[in-house]
Amino acid sequence: MSSKDFRAASLCRLLTCCVLLLTTAITAKAQDTLHINLPEAEKQFLEKNLQLLAEKYNVSIAQAEIIQARLYNNPNLTFSGNLYNPARKQFFDLGNRTGQYEVEIQQMISLAGKRNKQIQLARTNASMAENAFFDLLRTLRYTLRSTFYQTYYLQHSMKAYEEQIASLAKMDATYKDLQQKGLVTLKDAVRLRSLLYSLRADRTSMQNQLNDLEAAMQLLLQNNHAWYVLEMADTAVNGIPEIRQTSLQSLVDSAYANRQDLQLAQNSMQYNQQNYRLQKAMAVPDFSLGAAFDKRGSFVDNATFLNVGIDLPFFNRNQGNIKAAKYNADQAKLLVQQQTQAVENEVQTAYAKAINTDKMLETIDPAFRGQFEQLLSAITDNFLKKNISLLELTDFYDSYKENMLQLNQLQNARMQAIETLNFAVGKTLFNNK
Repeated sequence: MSSKDFRAASLCRLLTCCVLLLTTAITAKAQDTLHINLPEAEKQFLEKNLQLLAEKYNVSIAQAEIIQARLYNNPNLTFSGNLYNPARKQFFDLGNRTGQYEVEIQQMISLAGKRNKQIQLARTNASMAENAFFDLLRTLRYTLRSTFYQTYYLQHSMKAYEEQIASLAKMDATYKDLQQKGLVTLKDAVRLRSLLYSLRADRTSMQNQLNDLEAAMQLLLQNNHAWYVLEMADTAVNGIPEIRQTSLQSLVDSAYANRQDLQLAQNSMQYNQQNYRLQKAMAVPDFSLGAAFDKRGSFVDNATFLNVGIDLPFFNRNQGNIKAAKYNADQAKLLVQQQTQAVENEVQTAYAKAINTDKMLETIDPAFRGQFEQLLSAITDNFLKKNISLLELTDFYDSYKENMLQLNQLQNARMQAIETLNFAVGKTLFNNK
């Protein structure tokens, strides 16, 4: 084989490798780009979110503590025997006529219902753990849905930029050739290019925002190896039930029934009241009952005894813990009142915002977006045909960009207001179909 043929074969192999690598990279990129809608995102979130899964263990821990609270005190068995008999020079001299040992068994009996009170306390603590879990679920689900809508509408805004940039890039290339031929002025060519650069700079800034939102989505869905393309039906926003048909009072009542943080505050108040009763019961000393056998160390051989014991509450009657528990119970009552007012205020504020965004969107013609996009294509064609000036073109591009962004922002604002209302109520009452 000649050196020329060898170089040709090497070049061919190199090109083949490049093609294979490029194909692999494209395939990997396609695998890393996932199209996902909101129900799929929520399903993946419930199955994989580590923070949620970790919090669920607290519920299991609290339920295990109920089992522990139900258990009775263990009896105590004591054995005392002769280690060494110097008279007989024998170790462990227990069984003969001169040996000695004692056996005693005791059982602690809790009085004043301490065991039942501890069981009630453990059950309330388990309810609090469940409240904390579901409140975390409410918070993370709101974060997921809010981030989903922000990302979805920002991706739509990015598409509007890409369409403008693609159109302007073609015109810029055309104007560059025409300017070199002296058919258009340098001023017009530079002005068109500056508009293109401005759009690219805006898109870069928007891409950075999108990257932050995508990182939040990846963390919520526990998948750092996928870039999500969010999907939602065009009628999703319009398919949400009319908020104004629902009364504010019904939403407040629903929040009282569903807000886990409010139920957590109520259970915390109950826990402190139960703890106060338990601490008062702890002032009553426990009762000890037992029996003993003494082989040879008492007034008679093989003596048997009944043992009864109780602490005398002369000094420690648990006064400090009782007083602290009473203060905690009083404090918990105030916190329940404060949380109740906060829930009502949050629902009222979210309800007002949702109605305001609804009213604003009602003033916008649903066909406006499509008409504007058709007009963009017509304006571009007319500019290339020199039916309109460069100034009119740039003004229209600026108007198109601002209006598309405002439309996406308004629709996102409505969805954010609805999700905030759902979050305030503690239940997804308003959802797209």
